[in-house]
Amino acid sequence: MASKCLRELIAQADERGLAASGLACLDRCLPLLASESDVLRPLWAGLVDGAEDWSVRLGAAREAMESETVSDEAAVLVRQMLGAAPSEWEREPLREWADDCSVAALELHHRFDASPAEGEPEAADVVEVLKSCREGEPTSAGPLVAGEVRRQIQILEILAEGEGGVGLRQALDVSTEGQRILRAVVSRRARVQR
Repeated sequence: MASKCLRELIAQADERGLAASGLACLDRCLPLLASESDVLRPLWAGLVDGAEDWSVRLGAAREAMESETVSDEAAVLVRQMLGAAPSEWEREPLREWADDCSVAALELHHRFDASPAEGEPEAADVVEVLKSCREGEPTSAGPLVAGEVRRQIQILEILAEGEGGVGLRQALDVSTEGQRILRAVVSRRARVQR
């Protein structure tokens, strides 16, 4: 059986899968903020219980992220991803948030796929690449975007198997790996631009 595309997996996920998917996208983009704090760890821990304390933990994470240094447009987008998270534990708002986080994470990774000398990619080109990635055809994507698509799909598939805490731990491990990769890319680019 052919694996489902990213868009289909998001459409079919339950509340926990959607919350974890959005949170994982946000988690992987944290290196774009100046700090390397673990502001999202309480939210990850709370996913085991689902709706219980979601809004309280979300409020605490937002408050913690407000203290993060925002130095550029990418960092602003990361903060907005958390700000857009729904306080209610309901499928439709969580699905919309997870979908938006998926697109935002892919867009941010796309920015770092291009070399600094190439400059920002055209907006129309970005939209087309991201659309094809989410439909299961990432052939035109660079290595960072292709890796991000794989991680998003992997996390949704892990959580669809319904393994509770074990699945969430595996999803967090996948996300942490992606965070390390983006952190290395950001660090390398900062050294090159000095």
